[in-house]
Amino acid sequence: MRFDPALRDEWHPAARSEQVAEKPVSVTVLGESVVLFRSSEGVRALRDLCIHRGVPLSLGTVREGELVCAYHGWRYDGEGRCVCIPALPAGQTIPPKARTETYACTELYGLIWVCLFDPRTLLPPIAGRIDDTYLSIRMGPYPVKAAAPRVIENFLDISHLMFVHEGLLGDPAHAEINDYAVHAAGECLRTDEIIVYQPDPDGRGIGVHNRYIYEIFSPLCVKLFKQPAETEERFHLFLVVLPETETTCSAFMLQYRNYAADVPDEVFIDFQSRLLEQDKRIVEAQRPELLPLDLQAELHLRCDRLSMAYRRMLRERGVTIGTA
Repeated sequence: MRFDPALRDEWHPAARSEQVAEKPVSVTVLGESVVLFRSSEGVRALRDLCIHRGVPLSLGTVREGELVCAYHGWRYDGEGRCVCIPALPAGQTIPPKARTETYACTELYGLIWVCLFDPRTLLPPIAGRIDDTYLSIRMGPYPVKAAAPRVIENFLDISHLMFVHEGLLGDPAHAEINDYAVHAAGECLRTDEIIVYQPDPDGRGIGVHNRYIYEIFSPLCVKLFKQPAETEERFHLFLVVLPETETTCSAFMLQYRNYAADVPDEVFIDFQSRLLEQDKRIVEAQRPELLPLDLQAELHLRCDRLSMAYRRMLRERGVTIGTA
């Protein structure tokens, strides 16, 4: 799986920053087991396997910025080199092959990102697209038993809001979607303004006609943001998805807003978690499990233009994981 031509060079969200503290953390990225830990130089990502007897390094501990295997105490530094083998006599040279594979790793916007090969960009795709003056919330990981592109497309699907999220993000009596187009914006895709009536769009119980614009930055990184109308309330919601296997993934969300400073974060987190559960029920039941990239395989309507543009982008970039 790790050899997907489009995703192998992408940055993938692996964990929230606070999840990687004193203990190593195991994650799966494109089918590869990866261990995250904090070295003296910052967060590092290694193959989650001791080269001695094949025990996951994530079962071990972190001591003085080095990763210690739970089986025989072999110690690895942030570059994947074994720097101590307790069973060896003092002063004996450690074999040069005593090392494990390392992966590109960076920490940005409260998330830890991993790339298994050579990153195609210096930083993850959301870099520079966030206003640090806004209030921010990090949410996830939300495990989903579905292909990662299915989760992204669900986020981009506008006409499901009135039914899957009835009473919250939509109302069946206001199901019509205004005509819109999808435009290329550099390497990204961006929609025209889409107007949706939402009884309770963010958990505060305030109904409003919201004006949204969707953006696609990469195969597994998208955003919607609210255009201010009568008020100056601005809302940005990023979805980035970690592809674990062909049909399992984990979703992370980053919310940025310039309003409701007095509302506890838990209100927004609980609300988003509720929405994710509603979406999971649908996405995990979709068939075929892999997202069809042939636009003739399913029926599409005018309101599906964003989904169609997303599928075309996946096909053009050669994404194979989670697609058919």
